[in-house]
Amino acid sequence: MRALAFLLAGVLLAAVPAAAEVFVAQRRTIEDRKAVFATVESVREVEARARISGTLSKLLVREGDRVEAGALLAEVEDRKLALELTALDARLDALAAQRRQAAQDLERARTLRAQGAVPQARLDEAQAAFDVIEAQIAATRAERAVVEERRREGRVLAPQAGRVLAVRGTEGSVVMAGETVARLATRTYVLRLRLPERHARFMRAGDPVEVGARGLAERPEAVLGTGRLVLVYPELENGQVVADAEVEGLGDFFVGERVRVTIAADRREAVLVPLRFVRRAPGVDLVRLESGLEVPVQRGPVRLVDGEPMVEILSGVVPGDRLVPPGGAGR
Repeated sequence: MRALAFLLAGVLLAAVPAAAEVFVAQRRTIEDRKAVFATVESVREVEARARISGTLSKLLVREGDRVEAGALLAEVEDRKLALELTALDARLDALAAQRRQAAQDLERARTLRAQGAVPQARLDEAQAAFDVIEAQIAATRAERAVVEERRREGRVLAPQAGRVLAVRGTEGSVVMAGETVARLATRTYVLRLRLPERHARFMRAGDPVEVGARGLAERPEAVLGTGRLVLVYPELENGQVVADAEVEGLGDFFVGERVRVTIAADRREAVLVPLRFVRRAPGVDLVRLESGLEVPVQRGPVRLVDGEPMVEILSGVVPGDRLVPPGGAGR
C-alpha cells in the first residue's frame, strides 16, 4: 500500500510543469538610429599669402602635400629689390672711400693742430666731416637692411602644419601682395553632419556615432568604428542643424570625402520584448501571456539591448503584461 502511494506521488510530480521564465513588459526609452552622410572637413583652414608683389619664381608644394609650420611653400621675387640692393652696395662702396679720405684728413688735422700749425676750427671741421660720413654709412646700411628684409618677405611660409588643399598660381606668374598662394587644412579633421532641424533637439555633444564605410573604400561593407559628437552648432544653416564628430584615422581621408554615419536621431518611449518571446505564425506574430493565452502583436524593428535582441511591440502588449516564452506553461 505504501509503495502504491509513493508511485502515485511521483506521477503527480511529473505531471506538474516546471515554472516558466516570466518577462514583465514595460516602457523603455529607446533611440531611433538614422544613417546619414557626413563630410570630412578640417577644423580650420589657413591661407599662405604673398607678402610682397612680384613674380612667383619658385613653387615648392603640390596639392596633397603635408607640410610643417614654417615650411617654405613658394618664393616671390621682386626684381626691383635686387636693383635697389645693387645701388645701395655701390653707395656703400663710395661712402667707404669717402670715409678713408675723411679719416686721413682728420688724422692730418690732429697732427698739424698738435704742432700749432692750424687753428682748432680746422680740426673741428675735419672731425665733423668724418662724423657725417659715418652717419651716412649707418643710414645706408639701415636702408639696405630694410630692402633685404623686404626681399626675404618674398618667402611664402606655411602658417601652420597641415595638408595643402589648393595651390594657386604657377611659376612665372605675377602675384600681388596679400594674394593667396596656397590653402592648407590643419591636421585636425572632423566629420561634419548636416541634418534636418527636427533632429536638433535630440543631438547633444558627447553622443556616440557609428561610422560606416568610407565612400571611396575598396570594401563598401567595411566599418570604421565609433566616434562621438564634439560640437553641435547653435545656428541652423538652410534649415539644417550642423554638428561635428571626432573619429580616429580621419587624417588619411580626402578632405571633402563623404562617410556614412549612424546617429541617434530621435528618443521616445516604447515597449520592448525579448525576441525569443515572440512566435512567428503564418501571417501573424504571437506572444504568450502567463495565463496561457496567446495574443497577436504588431512588431517593430529588432535592436540589441545589453547584448540581447529585443523587438519593439507596437500593439498587442501593454506595460505590466507578464509574458512567457512560446510553449511555456501558463496558469
